[in-house]
Amino acid sequence: MKTVLITGANKSIGFETARQLLQQGYYVYLGCRDKEKGSQAVSQLISEGLDQVEPIEIDVNNKESIKAAREVLGQKIKVLDVLINNAGISGTMDSALEVDITVLRDVFETNYFGVIEVTQAFTDLLNGASEPRIVNVTSGLGSLTLHDDPTWKYYPFKAAAYVSSKAALNAYTIMLAHSLRETAFKVNAVDPGYTATDFNHHSGPGTVPDAAARVVKAATLTAEGPTGKFFSDDNSPETGISPW
Repeated sequence: MKTVLITGANKSIGFETARQLLQQGYYVYLGCRDKEKGSQAVSQLISEGLDQVEPIEIDVNNKESIKAAREVLGQKIKVLDVLINNAGISGTMDSALEVDITVLRDVFETNYFGVIEVTQAFTDLLNGASEPRIVNVTSGLGSLTLHDDPTWKYYPFKAAAYVSSKAALNAYTIMLAHSLRETAFKVNAVDPGYTATDFNHHSGPGTVPDAAARVVKAATLTAEGPTGKFFSDDNSPETGISPW
């Protein structure tokens, strides 16, 4: 049975990703900042007959929390097959001239630095897998190429903190994939699409199940699958690959 750790998985897309991977036979470690909320999410899945799941308390903004989560998981398993860096925050919608530096730092702590610290902490467990996978949940808004195109449908949306953090995450994904290019790792960034969740006040046209399916697809790539790619059906419906 393959194992997966998903950060920020007690609700929305992370929770649905856990559900879909459980349905495919994975054992899910459901990462969450709040242990009680994580336990409630696990109880919901168990009530659906999906019982190969348990909560892992992990705050991606807290180095000690990440270290503790690694120790807890290391006592349970020796091999982790999949890491899904899903936890993220939006910050404010302020422009580059208006954004508060404190907000900018907070968003980067979660969306960028937190991903790096979690990835580095769990790489040793992933190294033991025969087909390790790392999925960084990004946003189509992280495409610098498209942000430079006035004809792009999301061109006016220039939330400095969020967009910059996801562009940085995309860059890290490329660097990480390159570092692991001679291994069996597949490392990809996935845009789940503009989805109706509490993250964006339920304003998106996409559904949570469809969004999660995009993440699951990257998490379950075969040995022939690509690495170092930016998957986005929203940005590139024909190919599913977004420009960086």
